[in-house]
Amino acid sequence: MKGVHSIDEEAIHGLERVAEKHPDKVALIYLGEKITYRQLREMIYKFATALYELGVKKNDKVMIYIPNCPQWIISYFGIQKIGAVPVPTSPIYTPFEINYQLHDAGAETIICQDTNFGYVAEVFAKTPLKRIIVTNLVDLLPRWKKAVGWFFDRVPRGFIEKKENIYQFTELLHKYPANPPKVDINPREQLAYILYTGGTTGLPKGVPSTQSGLVSNIMDYYDVVEGHISEGNDRFLLINPLFHQMANTMLMGVGLTLGNPTVIMPVPNVDAILEAIKSHKITILLGVPTLYRMILENERLDMYNLSSLKFCWSGGDVLPVEIFKRFKKLTGKPIYQVYGSTEVGHLCLSNLSEEPLPKSLGKPFKSREVKIVDPDTLEEVPGGEVGELLVTSPFILDYWNKPEETALSFVELDNKRWYRMGDYVRFNERDELEYVDRRADVIKHKAYRVSASEIEAVLQDHEAVIGACVVGVADPKVGERIKAIVVLKEDVRGVSANELLRFCRERLAPYKIPQYIEFRDMLPKSKVGKLLRREIRDEERRRQA
Repeated sequence: MKGVHSIDEEAIHGLERVAEKHPDKVALIYLGEKITYRQLREMIYKFATALYELGVKKNDKVMIYIPNCPQWIISYFGIQKIGAVPVPTSPIYTPFEINYQLHDAGAETIICQDTNFGYVAEVFAKTPLKRIIVTNLVDLLPRWKKAVGWFFDRVPRGFIEKKENIYQFTELLHKYPANPPKVDINPREQLAYILYTGGTTGLPKGVPSTQSGLVSNIMDYYDVVEGHISEGNDRFLLINPLFHQMANTMLMGVGLTLGNPTVIMPVPNVDAILEAIKSHKITILLGVPTLYRMILENERLDMYNLSSLKFCWSGGDVLPVEIFKRFKKLTGKPIYQVYGSTEVGHLCLSNLSEEPLPKSLGKPFKSREVKIVDPDTLEEVPGGEVGELLVTSPFILDYWNKPEETALSFVELDNKRWYRMGDYVRFNERDELEYVDRRADVIKHKAYRVSASEIEAVLQDHEAVIGACVVGVADPKVGERIKAIVVLKEDVRGVSANELLRFCRERLAPYKIPQYIEFRDMLPKSKVGKLLRREIRDEERRRQA
């Protein structure tokens, strides 16, 4: 594999090499428009120049608050090109959530879609922000195509104020040359990004990675896909959000740095996905279990030719054996697994040389070392037995500005620092990791990892609430549904579940909103006052049984 050759390089070098060798090869396909590597590199360089001229310097933090689109990729690499640090976040986050992340990361620049500009304007004066760069999903499309979209009201648009510190993405590309400054970067020290993940204390944690850490994961991909995925003749369908670790790394590991065109889906509509597979002859598909279930249950499935698919990956949640078998029967292709976490990056991919076992996660990458231990004693369990998964690597860093969270999530063993994945696994007969169960305070809803304690903290901010417990309730269609058990203060009257849900909607992304709220007089707690979430969870399981 050519791509990136050394962990002493930056991630963008793989893309630059393809652009140098095959400038007219297609890099991205977006809403029917093709962007070549030459064009993509030029736009990245122009945007990098623009950021620098606007005052963004090395190590400055820049939040990316937009959906999947070419502007996301241009922003991500343009920020890195001048030694600044991307802070990708969900485009559906509320003002409450982005306000916290902007403060925590210290971001002075944000790139947002015009439809969520109002959220940014709402928090602007309360945060470190100095400038806003605004774009629209169709900004890089031809004028005629934008006009058609607007005429038929198919393109969402938002109101934008015109002020000195507000800039249009496309105007910056037109104004500045593709001549970014040369910045001295040490890949082993330079941050490639800060991604946010759920916190055990109720607040999301920033997870940084160096350029070398990111590149090590890309090189791990090369080891697994060597001889299976081509350099330039495959096509990758990008559905999963780029602010997640899974899509972010796979985009480079099987797409951009190998010269394979990437088809970008801005909105994950199942019929549009199936049409894209058929019309673009997609060979590489990445999804979550819910997506594969939705494909199988689509009423128009027989209208779409899926025969081009070669490798289909699933991640973010446990893949039900039923879905594995039905998809194999439909397409003749198995679903392979990708497994990891924001903290450690990608840890495993299924072996592409043999039929994957339904519950197997694959063998750990060479750049990562694992232990399976008793969660109480941290002693290694005998081979084949179930225990908690620990991971170490030279590339794993502390949480951003969260020493307490770091202390809770990392342990020192054998003179090495290990991250506690919180997942329970075992080694199977192939020496592959097999998933068994997950940590109780992380809810898997539609493949999102939702922190129970984050929702509890929001509920407990309501003036009428004295206690809250949030658990996942098993559901075959979405993994788990979110249920909140709430205790109100003694003197409170008339507070309804609808009022608490409205309170949550103002502070949490839609996928974090509880589907059920139940009121109780008290919650189970240990002798030291710790919430016994396990008792509530076991109670819900008994109800279902």
